[in-house]
Amino acid sequence: MSSRPDPSGPRSFARRLASRGRARIARADRLTLAAVVVAVGFGALVFAIAATVFAYHSTNHDEGVYLMQASMLLSGQLELHAGALADAFHPWFFVEDEGRLYPKYSPVPAAMYAVSMALFGEPRITLAAVAAGNAALVYLLGASVFGRRAGLAAAVLFAASPMAVATSAVFFPYAPTTFFNLCFAVAYLRGVRDESVPAAGVAGTAIGVAFFARPYTAVLFAAPFILHALVRVGAAVRNAGLRPLPGPVRRHGLTALFGTLFVGVTLAYNLRMTGSPLTFPYEAFAPMDGPGFGERRLLGHSADYTPELAVRSNGYALWFLLTRWVAAGPIGTALALAGGALAVRRWRRGTRAAVGVGVTDADDPRFERTAGLLVGGIAGSVVVGNLFFWGTHNALATLSDPTDGFVSQFGPFYHFDLLVPLSVFGGIAVGAAWRALPAVRRRLGDAFSARAARAIVAVAVVLALVTAGVAGAAAVSTPIDRNASLADKYETAYEPIEAAEFDDDLVFIPTPYGEWQNHPFQSLRNDPGLDGEVVYALDRDPVEDFAVIDAYPDRELHRYAYQGEWTPDPTRHVAPKLEPLDVREGGRVEATTTVGVPERVESARIRVEAVRGGSEETAGDAGTAVGDGFASSVVTDPDGSLSVDWSVGPDGVRLAGAPNATVPIAPEGDEVIVTVTLVDPAGSTFTYRQEAAVRVAGGDVADEGVEGDGVEGDRVEVVWPPERSVCRLVTECGTEGTYLPEDPDAHAEWVVFETDADGVEADG
Repeated sequence: MSSRPDPSGPRSFARRLASRGRARIARADRLTLAAVVVAVGFGALVFAIAATVFAYHSTNHDEGVYLMQASMLLSGQLELHAGALADAFHPWFFVEDEGRLYPKYSPVPAAMYAVSMALFGEPRITLAAVAAGNAALVYLLGASVFGRRAGLAAAVLFAASPMAVATSAVFFPYAPTTFFNLCFAVAYLRGVRDESVPAAGVAGTAIGVAFFARPYTAVLFAAPFILHALVRVGAAVRNAGLRPLPGPVRRHGLTALFGTLFVGVTLAYNLRMTGSPLTFPYEAFAPMDGPGFGERRLLGHSADYTPELAVRSNGYALWFLLTRWVAAGPIGTALALAGGALAVRRWRRGTRAAVGVGVTDADDPRFERTAGLLVGGIAGSVVVGNLFFWGTHNALATLSDPTDGFVSQFGPFYHFDLLVPLSVFGGIAVGAAWRALPAVRRRLGDAFSARAARAIVAVAVVLALVTAGVAGAAAVSTPIDRNASLADKYETAYEPIEAAEFDDDLVFIPTPYGEWQNHPFQSLRNDPGLDGEVVYALDRDPVEDFAVIDAYPDRELHRYAYQGEWTPDPTRHVAPKLEPLDVREGGRVEATTTVGVPERVESARIRVEAVRGGSEETAGDAGTAVGDGFASSVVTDPDGSLSVDWSVGPDGVRLAGAPNATVPIAPEGDEVIVTVTLVDPAGSTFTYRQEAAVRVAGGDVADEGVEGDGVEGDRVEVVWPPERSVCRLVTECGTEGTYLPEDPDAHAEWVVFETDADGVEADG
């Protein structure tokens, strides 16, 4: 039997592949290798920023939507099925439709993130790959039109643009869509230049995928190319007829065919998700959030979007882009304008804009002019097209303030494709300046010695590079610094979650921005089956919380809460806690609340009330039981503490010492609130507040329409411990007063807030 290795084995294949790679590198010119280095370096930079600055994602909570969608795709799901619990698990920007939940966005960007999640367990690898791909494609686009030197400069300018860095490092759809748009542009121009049918097919596929990802963005980018294709097809038909089929008709027809196929895929996806091929999921979520003028609305935010407001908003956006978000700010813009002016001037003379290294005599000046105009046309279509979409207006927040709103962190990202023509035409200027150096050195040599001329040119180049480098670093560092402090905020907020070891747990999470999951806590995402090691549910009213508990009867319960107010401000941190919960049950649940009392307190007011958590018919304050002073309901200990006894039964909640004051509760669920307010001689108050979810369980708890009419055999359930807070001068202070029992520095030294409850069997 032969011991010689199988020539078709995997090791042999790997060797052949490596050999071919080395051969390609050996054949590649220095400019192409430099472009590869730029692309790889840009991808690595984006990954580093994504893993550090955006370790917990950004203030734009769309990231959580795409990551949740990616997890769903890996599980073979286009939607979540939560049934009656849909409101408890409703992710941000998901449409709720009779118990099913689906995202308002296309699945294309999420599918790209899902690839690296499946292969490497890290979706940020897709961010790096897309960033590197975009830089490489900008090089190919610039090189195919204006030569490799201009292409290399264009790739550097793109990678140095703050908007490219910041937006590529987060899970947004803009950079991935631009990737497909650039694939389309490069393939389309290759198809025109080389009369290549395969390239035309690639172009159609790429723009079709881009349309599926972001239809409006793809149409704006492709508009100049579509117009060019129509003109070429019309001219070909007029000159040669349809028999035989002219080359431009075949190529552009193939591009249109493949692009249209993906339009069909998009419409089929709409039909599957919304029930209508012409209703996009984003439209089902917010029907007035699309392109157009007049009243525009997204959730609770609306505006009368007039053409005047459109011009004003987009004017500010473009000004911010050209002065802050391109490479080196105004320097990059000046290079793009100079490169465009140089190209136009040479085209008018009938010559090429690009000369020198990377440009051959065989290159057609007419192709360069056509291709250059198409690339420049992208700028026009993107600028004009975005006037019809109010998204830029929303991203600006305060229109004239570049340090406010999403624009301060990512730039005017709806104009992301503008970086392509700005970089390409900036590359022309850089290439022209580089080509001019020998002539400048010769002229200086006529006035000075050759050695002095070389030194002057070298110093000038170094100064130019340093100036551009400093300006570019400052431009990039500004948004990165703005976002960096956000990672610290979320790291603090998630500390108890990350320290916990979950295994079949259920965690109730707060709703600072309304009843949405992943808004703002993007990292606290559920598995697509809502059945992972930990399940996160929104902490809402008692009836809804008990429904979630009933659906997960065997899980350990927790409540995630924090002290402080949650705001988008990255400098305002909260103090978090993860509190274990259980359900105390019995014919009656008897509770004791013990609180600390400082000196000079002369009286205490104890109040018990129930707030309806059921239907609208039972909404409102069910009543109160009140005890004043240090009465029989209160035990004062010598060490400065005070104990209050109260109980919950099927008939209601009762404060010890006030036997004739029983507050009825709704059997399906209520929130019982017990407050102990301490009053000093000057009238200042300090209130201990606890809120417990309660319900009656067991047999038939009450006849329809009758509240609190417990019958023999009924039992009560109480989620324990209650939510606790301590408030100065007011009796309710929200999360600002959240009690942190394990943090001695969170409250005054004398503050003590202990609770205990046990279920007991009802009498007789």
